[in-house]
Amino acid sequence: MKRTKIVDIFAPELIGNQVSVKGWVRTRRGNKNVQFVALNDGSTIKNIQIVFDMEKFSDEQLKPITTGASIHVIGQLVESMGKGQSAEIQAEQLEVYGTADPDSYPLQKKGHTFEFLREKAHLRPRTNTFGAVFRIRHHMAIAIHQFFHEHGFFYFHTPIITASDCEGAGQMFQVTTKNLYDLKKDENGSIIYDDDFFGKQASLTVSGQLEGELAATALGSIYTFGPTFRAENSNTPRHLAEFWMIEPEVAFADLNDLMDLEEEFIKYCIRWALDNCKDDLEFLNNMVDKGLIERLEKVIDTEFVRLPYTQGIKILEEAIAAGKKFEFPVYWGCDLASEHERYLVEEHFNKPVIMTDYPAEIKAFYMKQNADGKTVQGTDVLFPQIGEIIGGSVREENYDKLMKRIEELNIPMKDMWWYLDTRRFGTVPHAGFGLGFERLLLFVTGMTNIRDVIPFPRTPNNAEF
Repeated sequence: MKRTKIVDIFAPELIGNQVSVKGWVRTRRGNKNVQFVALNDGSTIKNIQIVFDMEKFSDEQLKPITTGASIHVIGQLVESMGKGQSAEIQAEQLEVYGTADPDSYPLQKKGHTFEFLREKAHLRPRTNTFGAVFRIRHHMAIAIHQFFHEHGFFYFHTPIITASDCEGAGQMFQVTTKNLYDLKKDENGSIIYDDDFFGKQASLTVSGQLEGELAATALGSIYTFGPTFRAENSNTPRHLAEFWMIEPEVAFADLNDLMDLEEEFIKYCIRWALDNCKDDLEFLNNMVDKGLIERLEKVIDTEFVRLPYTQGIKILEEAIAAGKKFEFPVYWGCDLASEHERYLVEEHFNKPVIMTDYPAEIKAFYMKQNADGKTVQGTDVLFPQIGEIIGGSVREENYDKLMKRIEELNIPMKDMWWYLDTRRFGTVPHAGFGLGFERLLLFVTGMTNIRDVIPFPRTPNNAEF
């Protein structure tokens, strides 16, 4: 008999029919006459209640059915008289696939902290909270592809192994086949990579942007969506060593085009979540963040503020003069801390902010320089609860200006001749942004730690599972 997923089991037309369900036991309760089992198969936040009439089943048959066990039940789907569910299954046949010893199975029916569940990351998708988070993660990935496809973008695959450092920060994981106990070095003590797999130093990518720019100058509008890596010793609730990035790049786009794209994209994703993840969002709204759905709806209905950095600094300085306390100092030229970003978004404007025109000194070499000689056309989208959720910019398309900036910053460009060629052969104005997928998921789920929106977080001193 064909299995019915629990997400489909509550269809009214199935009432009165025999059904086959398979899943994992959440709870079992009852008495000597009747036993009730809550079964979940991961397809929905909802459980289906299985009713075992003890005249048809023995205690011995039901003994293996403990929390965490996996079972197959065939029975009659009937309307439920109990609260909390519209239908239940009157069990007729039972097959136990796998037992779960109650003395050792860690996910018993009680509240577990997120910290505890991170230690059980191989099992935490079975909990209500993480089942909801990972189903939403799937839907957000679908929304991203759907948005860009509808807008005429091409999905472009950039390399995971690279010889270039997009951010120029040097915090990259090296990739090598060399024997680390016996490294060949030159007279200056530098490692010789001639005999390494790629014949040169190679690393895991921190961003697909530079290769994305190449694609945009050929295909017009592209996006990347894939894993990126930062060897940054950050133990904060907002940083991971391995995370996913969405990076569109658009030829012939200016600053206003870029900001329009950022706002439209993020609203599309949030609308998708509200339309397609209703049950999971309602659960998270009730159990994790009481203001979640209201906050999501508010973002969709709000026009984002577009705020030059200089004006933002002025607002923050006025707040300090009026008695507002910040941990980190505020001055023109500082890189805004999360507390500054959240003040602007949550207290001053009470809506998302796109901050623009940052000091050149605190932004990457590739950002387009303004006529004032001091600022660049960078954009950061700042969100409530999160701070920066998107970082983007118009790219400097002028070869001479780009080279001057590279030389000022002493960026080693010997392996990036291919990137500079885009400014030599048919250069065009273009722009793009990067959105950390997990930052978006933090906002959409109401979770507060980025380790809880990716299945197996990679952080300093943690590569378990």
